[in-house]
Amino acid sequence: MSTEIKAPVFPESVAEGTVATWHKKPGEACERDELIVDIETDKVVLEVVAPADGVIEEIIKDEGDTVESGEVIGKFKEGAAGESKSGSKDDSGEEKQAEEKAESASAGDSGQGSAAASGDAILSPAARKLAEESNVDPDSVKGTGKGGRVTKEDVQAHIEGGKSSSGQAAPQQAPAPAADLPAGERPEKRVPMTRLRASIAKRLVQAQTDAAMLTTFNEVNMKPVMELRKQYKDSFEKRHGVKLGFMSFFAKAATEALKRFPAVNASIDGNDMVYHGYQDIGVAVSTDRGLVVPVLRDVDGMGLADIEKKIIEYGQKAKGGKLGIDEMTGGTFTITNGGIFGSLISTPILNPPQTAILGMHKIQERPMAVNGQVEILPMMYLALSYDHRMIDGKEAVQFLVAIKEMIEDPTRILLDV
Repeated sequence: MSTEIKAPVFPESVAEGTVATWHKKPGEACERDELIVDIETDKVVLEVVAPADGVIEEIIKDEGDTVESGEVIGKFKEGAAGESKSGSKDDSGEEKQAEEKAESASAGDSGQGSAAASGDAILSPAARKLAEESNVDPDSVKGTGKGGRVTKEDVQAHIEGGKSSSGQAAPQQAPAPAADLPAGERPEKRVPMTRLRASIAKRLVQAQTDAAMLTTFNEVNMKPVMELRKQYKDSFEKRHGVKLGFMSFFAKAATEALKRFPAVNASIDGNDMVYHGYQDIGVAVSTDRGLVVPVLRDVDGMGLADIEKKIIEYGQKAKGGKLGIDEMTGGTFTITNGGIFGSLISTPILNPPQTAILGMHKIQERPMAVNGQVEILPMMYLALSYDHRMIDGKEAVQFLVAIKEMIEDPTRILLDV
């Protein structure tokens, strides 16, 4: 029994997606609920799993193809796992016939029956497309796929090998004199920008062109928080099952400061200024695919342990590409910590439509003047980037000072002073 493999139903904010990775090939066995393909949108990666035990019968949308919500991307055959995977039993006749058709079609296109007989001209859809775009003769490519099928990677390897060793490529280029060539190889790799990376780039450029963005700086003495953390870290972890970090202190300090300066917690919608009566703070998380910003909801009602647990949960989801769109939308303020990578100071970029973002940085010991004496203290630079259309410089500076005061004296967070 054949069933259609469809792309997931995208949320209203997502128009289309891209087939990122097929984890199974046509004819390969699949178990029920096993991951078969990833669909990448401009916000998250959505997974499609096998509806039952069986095989991938046909791939309609190859890797890199654009798909719409609910669009058919392939066909699945239930209850034929063993037979279709081996390709040697009678029940796999449909797959065998499909390969024979592809073989004969390839032979017809190339005009060489001997190449079709050897199986070298059997191309996957992606391989055929790349071969046509690159003017590559399919018969000259050695296939490494099932039954000698030529894959997209085979064509790419053939093209790269031809560039480096073919005598035809040399006359088309104008190399510099041998004396001017640098020693050793100078490899390059060109890959298409992922949909998520393209979306991030678009939003960052938009933030700088649409907003009147400024950044104000301050520095904070981290010694009080570090001593508090050192004193209670063991009992905190024993009671709550999670380590006490610095981000929870900054999230709570930012929440108190946002309540005092509502404009920093607001957003701009056209010509309207929207003031939010709640504090949903986004925490920037770096992943292999790019920067994502999951949101801590109603931080005012969360304790330090709740914040730490949620941050760990989001971090694990982000690394596995499991974050949902609802977990990354609706924030009113953002905190980003470049200090974990060693950044000493930076100017963070706004996360539209928010009007401010707080940047944390590396903790570094510096000589500081304290009551007429020089002391070595663990200091951190803080940066607040803000939209001057919404926030005046006075409010931005006072907001950052409020965070500084609460971090340098954590009891202020509890006493709300």
